[in-house]
Amino acid sequence: MLLTVLNKFQLRDKLLLPIVQGGMGVGVSAHRLAGSVAREGAMGTIASVDLRRHHPDLMERTGRSKDQGLIEAANLTALDREIGKARELAGGKGMIAVNVMRAVSQYADLIRQSCASGADALVVGAGLPLDLPELTSEHPNVALIPVLSDARGIALLIKKWMRRNRLPDAIVIENPRFAAGHLGAPSTEAVKDPRFGFATVLEGAHALLRELGLERERIPLIAAGGVHSHEQVKDLIGMGASAVQLGTPFAVSTEGDAHQTFKDVLLEAGEQDTVTFMSAAGLPARAVRTPWLMRYLDKETKLQSKARPKPCTVGIECLQQCGWRDGDARAGQFCIDTQLAFALEGDRKRGLFFRGSEALPFGAAMRPVRELIDYMLNGTQPPPLAA
Repeated sequence: MLLTVLNKFQLRDKLLLPIVQGGMGVGVSAHRLAGSVAREGAMGTIASVDLRRHHPDLMERTGRSKDQGLIEAANLTALDREIGKARELAGGKGMIAVNVMRAVSQYADLIRQSCASGADALVVGAGLPLDLPELTSEHPNVALIPVLSDARGIALLIKKWMRRNRLPDAIVIENPRFAAGHLGAPSTEAVKDPRFGFATVLEGAHALLRELGLERERIPLIAAGGVHSHEQVKDLIGMGASAVQLGTPFAVSTEGDAHQTFKDVLLEAGEQDTVTFMSAAGLPARAVRTPWLMRYLDKETKLQSKARPKPCTVGIECLQQCGWRDGDARAGQFCIDTQLAFALEGDRKRGLFFRGSEALPFGAAMRPVRELIDYMLNGTQPPPLAA
């Protein structure tokens, strides 16, 4: 395992490097990435959504089907396989987490499957997971880690959970101004609200812990969103974060589970090549300005004006609330599973490629997980790539 000049942090019975790999779907962070990160002594995260796409036998059975039950069963099988493979790759080091979006329709089943399959932790965002303690009551040793963006949300969740005699084992504080994918803000205009700033939220969270009589170390705070340098990591830990979470830098690592073209799209995108828009999930999201996304945004207003309820495009019914399926004019008017699947497969023209807004640690170079973690924690510059 790597060493670090920074302090490790305690999560349950594990002492971890202060680096968390964010969950990225569809299929961008599966067993290879999560297991590789955990093997270095950090936390690797599997994104639970539509993992059947990494398993040819499951896709042969469901790829042309619109049988929701069949698709959901295949995804639970895929999740079980991915957790098992990640744990094997990690070799007992670090932790294997599963990210489950509160907004997905299979939320409860994915939570239960993750626990049954041996996940060490659950990371849950895209909505307040107030029911997570009840859903995991039979698995008290699984760490519960909600993803929140402001001090008010943190206070609400902690106080609700305390009434259930449970505390979060850690909290991911995600800054929507810089993060990739779905963002914890009510609108695209709100992502830059000062209340989401790291210093503001960390200070508010620590004040809340003091008010509740809880030691700071009892609930580690993990800063996420736009983290891409060793200096930032030091600054955030100096502000009171116990660790940082990275998404996009891990997505483009050698061990990232997505297609090489997916990685190339993210690596080639400059700081001005991302755009924030409303997802079909009814949340702001940030992605690369690819041909499909720009065509969609050009006609978004027209599509929203004609929004009407319609059958699910692929039969998966992946979201509890879907702007396209439900005819919600306030949300995105496209099938998010279809577009993310195109991206996973490396389809530049049709894919939706989620990416954070900031520069990448190694520019346009793809590097192994170990080198990324070493640089983020210790400032170690890797050797030049061979010509």
